Amino acid sequence: MTLKEKLALATTACKVRIGVIEGTHGAKAGHPGGSLGAADMFTYLYFKEMNIDPQEPKKQDRDRFVLSKGHTAPGLYAALANRGYFPVEDLPTLRHVGSYLQGHPNMNLVPGVDMSTGSLGQGVSVAAGMAKGAKYMGSAAKVYTLLGDGEIEEGQCWEAFMFAAHYKLDNLCVIIDLNGLQIDGATKDVMNSAPVDDKMKAFGFNVIVIDGHNFDDMEKAFANFRNTKDKPTCILMNTTKGKGVSYMENNVDWHGKAPNDAEFEVAMTELNAQLAELEAQA
Repeated sequence: MTLKEKLALATTACKVRIGVIEGTHGAKAGHPGGSLGAADMFTYLYFKEMNIDPQEPKKQDRDRFVLSKGHTAPGLYAALANRGYFPVEDLPTLRHVGSYLQGHPNMNLVPGVDMSTGSLGQGVSVAAGMAKGAKYMGSAAKVYTLLGDGEIEEGQCWEAFMFAAHYKLDNLCVIIDLNGLQIDGATKDVMNSAPVDDKMKAFGFNVIVIDGHNFDDMEKAFANFRNTKDKPTCILMNTTKGKGVSYMENNVDWHGKAPNDAEFEVAMTELNAQLAELEAQA
């Protein structure tokens, strides 16, 4: 990947983070931490990896994305808006009465959302079903799904993993966000799932470990996914929860609360400074 491409992705990811802060501040609620941490992955998926068309969000041969950890909807919405599915100006209406941008993704209301999610553990099952359906229909569509490391404490996830391996769903890419934090604290203390890499290998997955803020890592990982046959792929991405906003980084308090007015100003000042620096390098 060229430096110009990486700068373009980093610039977009910063805009996605700005959208996360604007959305959660506007809602006075929501989940900024995980959304900020996954912003680079959302950006890579929607601006480089997936076969999609914002002008035709329901086209039959499109790739699908399922946000299994549906509470990080602010990050998904910000990526979709910046990609052109709906106006960026609508992001601050998050969770408002009458807004189509509710706290969890709704496929019946939001352009670009392929599955309504929120109940943890269920999204990956749907993604596996989509991948199986694509195989049955002879479609070249690929299915991507993002889970949290707290979410994989749900037993349903492992049933879905077993299903995906059994049916050799090489068109399915499971991405697990390893930020080490969940609503109640550190995952290692709440319910330790480590070593996730060994477990996913044992469940029959092609496993790739990356830095979830490194676009070169993502490019190599997705190339590996596309070249892997007869087994599903799992990308384990190590991220910093709250990435990009200093007081939110690695702070479990920001799993599920919104910044107040003063905190909003600090976050926006930091992110706008990052954006200006990136744009100056472009």
